[in-house]
Amino acid sequence: MSATAIAANNLVKIFGSGPNAVTALDNVSLTISDNEFFTLLGPSGCGKTTLLRLIAGFEQPTEGDIEIFGSAVAGLPPYERPVNTVFQHYALFPHMNIAENVGFGLKMLGREQREIDEAVTTSLSLVKMEEFATRTPAQLSGGQQQRIALARALAPRPKVLLLDEPLSALDLKLRQAMRTELKTLQRDTGITFVFVTHDQEEALTMSDRIAVMSAGLIQQIGTARDIYERPDNRFVADFIGDSNFISATIDVIDSDVAHCVIGNGLTIPTQLVGDHRVGDTVTLAIRPEKIGLSGGGDWIIKESIYLGTDTSYRIASGTQEMTVREQNARTGTARFNVGDAVSLDVAAQTTTMLRD
Repeated sequence: MSATAIAANNLVKIFGSGPNAVTALDNVSLTISDNEFFTLLGPSGCGKTTLLRLIAGFEQPTEGDIEIFGSAVAGLPPYERPVNTVFQHYALFPHMNIAENVGFGLKMLGREQREIDEAVTTSLSLVKMEEFATRTPAQLSGGQQQRIALARALAPRPKVLLLDEPLSALDLKLRQAMRTELKTLQRDTGITFVFVTHDQEEALTMSDRIAVMSAGLIQQIGTARDIYERPDNRFVADFIGDSNFISATIDVIDSDVAHCVIGNGLTIPTQLVGDHRVGDTVTLAIRPEKIGLSGGGDWIIKESIYLGTDTSYRIASGTQEMTVREQNARTGTARFNVGDAVSLDVAAQTTTMLRD
């Protein structure tokens, strides 16, 4: 079992006081394992960056405590913690060349020049930027500067690397490439990465585990698959990917499967969650790609949107509407057209009964 790298216990962070006080974190607890790629995911203002800053030591908690590898860090400044941070804006020194930028932190720590030179070479090699050591930041692209910021943060060999939306300034193609590189870098170094982002795709593609946050609270912690396939509540289901939210009534309970009826009479099986009984009204979350379509039935295609790899259909039956996505055939053509009648196939393991 992996050691615990970070343990946050009942963290509260309040900015300001009196009627102007803002609670950025509200009794947040979590543990992050050593050598884990852990992501804090949520919309702007949810508290994810505040939590990262508490771990880094740039802010102190109003209540609660943080341990890093078993040692309490309350009151310790950032430079006395075994962590380093990569920010959204890389803050490279324009008057220094790349090697000097990467070695700057080690120089401030009083390390010998030989040790600094070795660490700089190793760090630049990790991010595949050895040949740029003598250039200045102005001579590098945005993606190259991001790699140098990573190399500088890795040079002191921190136990934990904190990354505050480091890819947000890059264009789409470069962001996608850097996701793979970051995950490879984390695996190769064995350093615990704590990554902050509002981008669900970034979180899903890189993370060992994800903490979804909203309004200063952790809504759910789990693997990418757990959170996508089994969201705990409506916020998580809505924030991660697309979902149809359907009001349904439990008609039959068979062991741990509830057979739920929606407005047009369609019965949808789903795993029973909570202490529900026959007759209860519940909310079901169904991912658009989890719904199968076949010709003929009482649902009508109202809209068809070509999305390249797949087609999105808006379907309706009476007052009930849903969105369905199907991967396109090799020919690129959609199977159905607006006005076609279709029937639905929804398997029990593809539907989630929400807790709230």
